[in-house]
Amino acid sequence: MNEPTIQQLFDMTGQTVLITGASGLLGQSMARAFAEAGATVVAGSRELSRAQAVAETLPGDGPHFGVELNHLLEDSISNGFAAAVAAAGQVDVLINNGQQGHAMDVTDVTAEVFSKDLQNATGYFLLARQLRDHVASRNAAGSIVMIGSMYGVVGSYPDAYEDICTASPVQYHTLKGGIIQMTRHLAVYWARDNVRVNCLSPGPFPSDAAPAAMVERLVQRSPMARMGQPEELKGAALLLASRAGSYITGQNLLVDGGWTAW
Repeated sequence: MNEPTIQQLFDMTGQTVLITGASGLLGQSMARAFAEAGATVVAGSRELSRAQAVAETLPGDGPHFGVELNHLLEDSISNGFAAAVAAAGQVDVLINNGQQGHAMDVTDVTAEVFSKDLQNATGYFLLARQLRDHVASRNAAGSIVMIGSMYGVVGSYPDAYEDICTASPVQYHTLKGGIIQMTRHLAVYWARDNVRVNCLSPGPFPSDAAPAAMVERLVQRSPMARMGQPEELKGAALLLASRAGSYITGQNLLVDGGWTAW
C-alpha cells in the first residue's frame, strides 16, 4: 500500500495560499505556518505596503507576494484575486481571514454600521467563489478556510466587559455565526468540484492592545485558565488546508482552550 507519510500529508510544496488580513496578529502567524510548510504565500491586506511587508518577512524558499484586497469592496476582491493569480501563477488555498468592524454594541450600534459589518460575509463569499471558479477552470483541487469565532457559536459574558470596554458587538456575533453556516452550505455544493470548505473558529486570542482587566476576566472563564497564543492556530489551519484534511469538509474547528465545552 502506497500510503503517504504524515510529512507528505502536511507538505504544502507546490501549493499557493492566499491569506487575507495577513498583516494582523493571527494572519501573520498563519501566513508563517504555510510558508514553513513549503507553500507560496500571497499576503492580502487593505494596504498594499502592509501586505508586501508581511510577504518579505516570511520564511522558506518563496517567493512570496503581497496584494491589496479589501473584503468590503467587490472590485477590490476581484482585482486582488486577479493580482494574486498573476503574481503566483495560481491559487490553490484561500484563507478568508480579513475583516473590518466597529466597536459598537447592543446599546449604540446603528443600522448602517450593523449592515456594513455584515458585508464582511458577502466579501468572504465572493472571494470563496473566485477560488472555486479558478481551481475548477484548472480541473484542480482547492481548499477554503473561513475564519469564524467561538462567538459565532456562543454568546459572550456581559460581565467580562462591564465597566471596562465596549461589550462584544452583536453584529460580530451575527457575522461569525453566518460565516459558520455559509461554510456548511458551500461545502456541500462545491464538494463535487473537489473544493473543500471549512471554518476555523478561534477562541480568545487578545492582542497587546486589549484591556488587561478585560483579559483577566476572560481568563477566569476559560477551562485552561489562559488566553490563546497566535502559534496555536498554525497546526489547525494547516490541517484544514493541506492534504492531511482531505476528507474534512463542512466543519467548524474550534480552537478555544475549551471555552465552548462548558
